[in-house]
Amino acid sequence: MSAATEPGRRERKKAATRATIATAALDLFLASGFDAVGIRDIAKQADVALATVFAHFPSKEALVFDDDEELVRSLVAALGRHSDGAGVVDDLEQWFMRSRAVEHRRRANPDFAAFRRLVEETPALRRYWEDMWRRHRGDVADAIERSTGADQRVAKLVAALTIEGYLLAADDDQPDEVLQLLFRTLRGGLPSLTGRPQD
Repeated sequence: MSAATEPGRRERKKAATRATIATAALDLFLASGFDAVGIRDIAKQADVALATVFAHFPSKEALVFDDDEELVRSLVAALGRHSDGAGVVDDLEQWFMRSRAVEHRRRANPDFAAFRRLVEETPALRRYWEDMWRRHRGDVADAIERSTGADQRVAKLVAALTIEGYLLAADDDQPDEVLQLLFRTLRGGLPSLTGRPQD
């Protein structure tokens, strides 16, 4: 085997170890609850050293969202398809609506439904998930600025509105409608805020 192939093998091994740890953690969390499981339990279940768990995951919460970096890479990549502001809003809408469609399909899977319940019913995981998205505002803003040449403040504002709108949608009974309203608003379609109060 040539030296040139070694990094590829190492990366595959690291990815496999990471996946083994994440799977072991999720199995334990689903069986016993997030708070009842310790990192030592996860290391034992995955048959790795305690230090190996921490080498791959900075916190217990991160074990549940092991696809975090892949997710943001996908979103950032989707924002390079157009060279104008309207196009970027289209890209954002397509990515988030496509993600929602994937989630709709996955909800029929009992394993995914159990995962969603775990996140929704565990305050620490819910906070981590929200903070995770907010941490990515800078990545999204940078991608908007690169692809459109927009002023940095404008790019940051669009990124912040998009992320906060997505989090708001996730808490709403009609998430798709909230997302559609978000992207209409980003296109300049803010609904009137001056109506008479309902009786």
